[in-house]
Amino acid sequence: MDKNRIEGAVRQVKGSVKEAAGKISGNRQLEVEGKSDKLAGEAQSALGKAKDSVKDALR
Repeated sequence: MDKNRIEGAVRQVKGSVKEAAGKISGNRQLEVEGKSDKLAGEAQSALGKAKDSVKDALR
């Protein structure tokens, strides 16, 4: 498993927590930061998945 997939998953979780904390506290900036982190994590996970697919195809 590519490290980007792992790091991306961690980033998604952190983003979800930030987003939820922002919603609960009414902190719009924290909520937006959480959404941004979540999207970045999804992109990073997709990159890792693509790398894994390429590695598997070359075997």
